[in-house]
Amino acid sequence: MTSTVHAKLEYQTDAHLGEGPVWDEINQKLWWVDILGCTLNCYDPASKENKSFPVGEHIGAAALRKEDGLVLALQSGLAFFDESSETITPVENNFTIGDGTRSNDGKCDPAGRFWLGTLDYDLKEGSGNLFCMNSDLDVEKKLDQLTIPNGMAWNRQNDRFYFIDTIARKLYSYHYEIDTGEISDRSIIYEFADDLGYPDGMTIDSNDKLWIALYGGRKVIQINPKNGHIEFGVLLPVPKPTSCTFGGEDFKTLFITTCREHMDEFEIEKAPLSGSLFSIDLPFSGRPVDRFDG
Repeated sequence: MTSTVHAKLEYQTDAHLGEGPVWDEINQKLWWVDILGCTLNCYDPASKENKSFPVGEHIGAAALRKEDGLVLALQSGLAFFDESSETITPVENNFTIGDGTRSNDGKCDPAGRFWLGTLDYDLKEGSGNLFCMNSDLDVEKKLDQLTIPNGMAWNRQNDRFYFIDTIARKLYSYHYEIDTGEISDRSIIYEFADDLGYPDGMTIDSNDKLWIALYGGRKVIQINPKNGHIEFGVLLPVPKPTSCTFGGEDFKTLFITTCREHMDEFEIEKAPLSGSLFSIDLPFSGRPVDRFDG
């Protein structure tokens, strides 16, 4: 790792499982979820205010829509969220999550499809899946035999899909067909040693470098997918960063979500900012996220 910096506290809160940050460049706000706290959140860096929307169930991810509003991956299935009315409307399709299972990370691809993972609450090995909802709202399964499907990213050339299965501690690369959404020819970019923590949420910068939150590892790292080298690191004062995304007017601010799940009182006392939002201004830039075209 050639260089490391320290993230600063952006917004203090006590999210149980903060996750899925998404930057809305039009309104200059950060959307994120507290999966186990059952809330969708909208943070305004200018005012340092966070608005929380209770959704009444576990929420794995949120993504922006091209029209307006967001698409949500809930425990019960998929739904649309309208911010102005604060209403949630279930997506009418044949997709259901299933008992004992919840949605996890989710993102949109360059063609405007919404990809989402599901996992077993008991983290039963091989019980996780990766799905994709097309703009016509039909859902198809892309991968199975996963455990914790997590970070996703697509490169600028729109021919590579990057993906993490957390428990496997592996970062994968797939060939990606933008016209069909098909993925194939899996290869392993990086295998994470135990002392690094678990690879969790992920984003990609304007140079196609991957930024991965290391749950239990106290850091976010930048990996070059071409050679598998760790080239930069962001250190945090809490043990469990969960995900990250670039934002700000110039897309040079990295926002980082964290959590306090599975932490006892003693551990929280040692890291009281666990569950808060963190940020760092970097000499790297991101790019606008893709939005759901449906």
